Amino acid sequence: MKFIKPLISIVITIILIYALESQFGVIPPLGAFLNPSTGFWQNAESKHILTAENLKINGLQGKVVIKYDENMVPHIFAENDHDLYYAQGFITARDRLWQMDIQTRSASGRLAEVAGPKALEIDRYHRRMGMVYGAENSLKGVMKNPFSRMMVTAYTEGVNNYIHGLAPKDYPIEFKLLNYKPEEWKPINCVFLLKLMSETLASGSDQFEMTNDLKRFGANTVNDLFPDHSFHEDPIVPVGTKWNFKPLPVPKPSATFLAQMTENIKPREKVEGIGSNNWVIGGNKTATGYPILANDPHLHLTFPSIWYQVQLSSPTVNVYGVSLPGAPCIIIGYNQKISWGVTNVDADVLDWYQVKFKDKTKNEYWYNNQWNKVKKRVEQIKILGEEPFIDTVLYTHHGPVVYEDESKKPKDGPKNIPLGDALRWIAHDESDELMCFYLLNRGGNYNDYREALKYFTAPAQNFIFASSDKDIAITPNGKFPLKFKDQGKFILDGSDPANDWQGWIPADQNPTVKNPPRGFVSSANQSPTDTTYPYYINWRFDTYDRGKRINDKLTAMQKASVDSMRLLQTDVYSMRAHDVLPTMIKYLDTSKMDDSQLMAFDLIKNWDKNFAENSPGASVFSTWWTHFYDMVWDEFKVKGTYLNLPSYDRTEKLLLTEPNSNWFNIVSTPVKETCADIVNHSFNESVDELVRKHGKPGKKWQWGTVRKSAVNHLANIPGFGSGDFAAGGTSMVIDALKGGNGPSWRMVVQMGPTVKGYGVFPGGESGNPGSFYYNNMFQTWKDGKLNELLFLKSVDENTPGLKTTLTLSSK
Repeated sequence: MKFIKPLISIVITIILIYALESQFGVIPPLGAFLNPSTGFWQNAESKHILTAENLKINGLQGKVVIKYDENMVPHIFAENDHDLYYAQGFITARDRLWQMDIQTRSASGRLAEVAGPKALEIDRYHRRMGMVYGAENSLKGVMKNPFSRMMVTAYTEGVNNYIHGLAPKDYPIEFKLLNYKPEEWKPINCVFLLKLMSETLASGSDQFEMTNDLKRFGANTVNDLFPDHSFHEDPIVPVGTKWNFKPLPVPKPSATFLAQMTENIKPREKVEGIGSNNWVIGGNKTATGYPILANDPHLHLTFPSIWYQVQLSSPTVNVYGVSLPGAPCIIIGYNQKISWGVTNVDADVLDWYQVKFKDKTKNEYWYNNQWNKVKKRVEQIKILGEEPFIDTVLYTHHGPVVYEDESKKPKDGPKNIPLGDALRWIAHDESDELMCFYLLNRGGNYNDYREALKYFTAPAQNFIFASSDKDIAITPNGKFPLKFKDQGKFILDGSDPANDWQGWIPADQNPTVKNPPRGFVSSANQSPTDTTYPYYINWRFDTYDRGKRINDKLTAMQKASVDSMRLLQTDVYSMRAHDVLPTMIKYLDTSKMDDSQLMAFDLIKNWDKNFAENSPGASVFSTWWTHFYDMVWDEFKVKGTYLNLPSYDRTEKLLLTEPNSNWFNIVSTPVKETCADIVNHSFNESVDELVRKHGKPGKKWQWGTVRKSAVNHLANIPGFGSGDFAAGGTSMVIDALKGGNGPSWRMVVQMGPTVKGYGVFPGGESGNPGSFYYNNMFQTWKDGKLNELLFLKSVDENTPGLKTTLTLSSK
């Protein structure tokens, strides 16, 4: 008996040791994670940093000096371009290695390797959408160009040098939590980052729903409710701009243009807030006499930020701005002579084609009156703790058949992919976007800007430009397919060659305007041109609200300053409310309202139409408009069939100009409702909702309380995000903050003999949640302020804003 207790203690100890050293599901081995020498304790960082550090590393051709400012933004000075991009890779990995790794895994369909079987269907989706296939093709374009090849190769070497020097205790905390280690960086990883941007900005589609609409309602109704040009329009290139080129012949519509209906499918949702603003105001309207450029791309907000600030300087370049962690160059920024920024075009560069297979083997498909061989691509997906999953994807000449039948689509998988249709997507094509940024980073004038844009394929962007020569310009730019009007508005017959893309719009015929008479250029994702532009880019763009507000404010501006631009970036005035609220209020019958409804009526009647954080009127209008929109288009809510609802713009037109329309009638009621009925019903429902969720009208109805915002960790790890916070803005106003989407980088650049930049993103330079510099800029961003950006002219320049220096030299 005397041995039993010691024996039990030994057994328990053995079990505890085993438990601490073993991984259970997603829980890492707690022994390693809690180890004070190698575990998460090692990820704590002090706010106080060394004044100088010297590292000797392999692979450099000369010395690199990196000066860090008070926000730990690196200013990299190299003696040659190879070392510049080598150091950019090294330094970015030092701050953002896990982010680089996980984003690459996501794009390449390799999350299941570290997250287990729960990530399998996400990986299958990315493989079947052709993300790896597209990256492989783009890499060919990159490697053909000696400049792009040099950048990617050097950047990759720098990342790997940092990885090779890491001990387990130095791994970012997310590696420890998921119990895996960093792997070798590859040149294709740099390309995957650009493919992720294409997925975010150029992979949405309305074709499935539109095809269902066409079948259900007919061509006349669809053409009326889904026009190619909006009721309200204020295009990017000003109305009346002359096109100084001879256009190519536009293809004629195919005989099979009206595609067959596709049932029981749901498209990738277009997310409001995934847009952007940019503008340049000319020197004739500024206080300094030189242009001022502003840009704030609206994307999904995360910690760490999608962007990484950096200055890159060598004998061939000196540029400041933001980069994508994992890719070389500056994506949005400025040098001593030019500045540039981007917003999304939303061009139609993704189409679905119905495929007719010969038989159940699916080895051949019908195209151009003959049977053609199907190509098969085998994808091996490794899974943590399980055998690899082997997936075979069928390819036609258009691209991958993402899910050829029900057996390939997971039972609980995404409904956003049509069965049996092939995907034609610009992101699959060979390209070399990095060369565009290589040239922009070194650009000195308007001609350099235009030359750089020739290399940019996707996702199509509105590239804005300003120079110290006082030129301003904007170009909706990308590689645009040459299409007949509305080609791709509906699913296309994949057997008809006339439905293929018929070439490309020449790059020098992309819409553009330079130094317009109005004294400014701008974009907010609205229609690029008026109806005189000879080519088809898309039928649907973002509503005019933000663009109209920007243009109205810039038109009125004189002696504009950097602060004028900052205030405009944070403007929350709603053009939608401006347009529709007087008519909606006119229809309200206050005689039938209860106390809460009367109080809400008083709020909305006296509202200044600003989506300010403390505004209860904004909450009333937002809720009211949502209910009104849903009631109007009740005919489009059919169980089992996914239909595309008309736009907010078309809804405004209905409200303002068609008060007797049958669309106001609710089909499920015995009476015939009018516009006034819907306005009143929707108002009452919106007030009831607000009372139910937030009580009687009062402080709890303030917009920042009703609509919470948050910046989450990239992997949604609790405690690593911002938590909920109150803020103004919404997707329909310039400060387009909505949920987790919004201004990901606010930048203002004052051109002139001495260029000055200002900017901020929500977060910090570090990807380490244990660092002060993980989120130190968040409050500045939330407050609508900008940091003055430190743009050093040379490595020898001394300024109080510099905090530490890192010197890299060859071993």
